[in-house]
Amino acid sequence: MPEQTTQFHDLANQSVLITGGGTGIGAALTEGFARQGARVAFIDIAAGPSLALVDRLAGEVDHAPLFIEADLTDLDQLRTACARADEAHGAVTVLVNNAALDDRHEFLEMSSDYWDDNQAVNLKPVAFVAQAVAPGMIAAGGGAIVNFTSTSYMLNIGSMPSYTAAKAGIVGLTKGLAGRLGPDGIRVNAIAPGWVMTERQKRLWVTEEGLSAMIERQCLKRPIEPADMVGPCLFLASRASAMITAQVLIADGGMM
Repeated sequence: MPEQTTQFHDLANQSVLITGGGTGIGAALTEGFARQGARVAFIDIAAGPSLALVDRLAGEVDHAPLFIEADLTDLDQLRTACARADEAHGAVTVLVNNAALDDRHEFLEMSSDYWDDNQAVNLKPVAFVAQAVAPGMIAAGGGAIVNFTSTSYMLNIGSMPSYTAAKAGIVGLTKGLAGRLGPDGIRVNAIAPGWVMTERQKRLWVTEEGLSAMIERQCLKRPIEPADMVGPCLFLASRASAMITAQVLIADGGMM
């Protein structure tokens, strides 16, 4: 990951919780916050990459990230994981809801069970992780929640309607939580990435033709990398954005 040239000093020693923090964008976020001196806990279901990330960072940052293995579709596991983060680092004051699964699916063949399972990954945990950490944030006097949505729901993409519905729902949830938690000093914002070149994307869906077409639509003519999401997230988590809440920051190279 490129070195972060901006230091947000108020993030040092903050208790940060990141969902889906072991791979892709999430791993870049885990590293980015750890390099700010934050005490990072991250939840993921993929133990191998997550443990490798912790091992790699352990000797390079002040506080090695804490990996918490949990299935976020299981509310008991979700709540236990959030409690572990609180116990390890103190009340979570920065929450990054990043976990997602952008499987493609055919609308005309979509079952009720598929819809429920997909929403259970992509939307429901955003609400219930926030619910789990909010009391600690309130007791601490405030905090910041950053939810990852996507530009995909704005583009009329037909190959993943449940996913794009969830990502649109995250925007509504972000605004609702900002209204509810703002009086408690908690800011809630969202980031909408463009097509980020994670290893999963490159393995499953990226073609030379498709990537070229996307870059042609962008103002900035290069692929978007996971590390490109770190700066916007650090900004929204820090006091640099002290009066910003209920907003969606689009980070797509100017494609929209």
